[in-house]
Amino acid sequence: VGSEMCIRDRANPGEQVLWMVVITVLGFLVCQKGLQGGLERIGKWMMGALLVLILVLVAHSFVLPGVKEGLAFYLLPDFSKIFGSPDMFFEAAYAAMGQAFFTLSIGMGSMTIFGSYIDKHRSLMGEAATIGVLDTGVALATGLIIFPACFAFGVAPDSGPGLVFITLPSVFEQMWGGQVWGTLFFVFMSFAALTTVIAVFENILSFSIENWGWSRKKAMLVNLVAILILSMPCVLGF
Repeated sequence: VGSEMCIRDRANPGEQVLWMVVITVLGFLVCQKGLQGGLERIGKWMMGALLVLILVLVAHSFVLPGVKEGLAFYLLPDFSKIFGSPDMFFEAAYAAMGQAFFTLSIGMGSMTIFGSYIDKHRSLMGEAATIGVLDTGVALATGLIIFPACFAFGVAPDSGPGLVFITLPSVFEQMWGGQVWGTLFFVFMSFAALTTVIAVFENILSFSIENWGWSRKKAMLVNLVAILILSMPCVLGF
């Protein structure tokens, strides 16, 4: 499925350009409203709804026929796969460090920008702890959804990021009102991805406003055009 999607995407550069333009324009329109009027306003209920939907899917995973095997694969560590040889250990450590640095590099700019907007009455330590707990909790819950479904529907659990587009449709197909649940999940997941784009754009806008004294509207228009142009080689590079 993943290979077919990649081939289809490469064969439709116009489609990629279209969606890049749509997402970029949407991201800047939200940023134009400001942090509280834009991202925070539309993010509260959408992310809340996504969290509720994730909890519903977690509960549903525990009634799937492959739940025991999935939970064992997910939660019971096999240390022989790490310490069986030096090569295994370095491969596992490299993968873990790569994930950590990827997360920090993506999140560092966002933490700096959004942290600067925090009210003086809020504790940075408390906010950091809350975010860490929420981030880890969502990651664990996602695993509780994915891996039991892999064993229930015969999907290889090491298939990578494409699992969400392979196993979850199978889960929704077995659920009552699955089309509605599936539609809501992927809409909310798309919005979660959009919030990441918005966070990156907010970094760029803040840089332009604070360093060059531009208004938010001017910063939005200039950076919108610049990003649309600079994104083209990335889009057409496929």
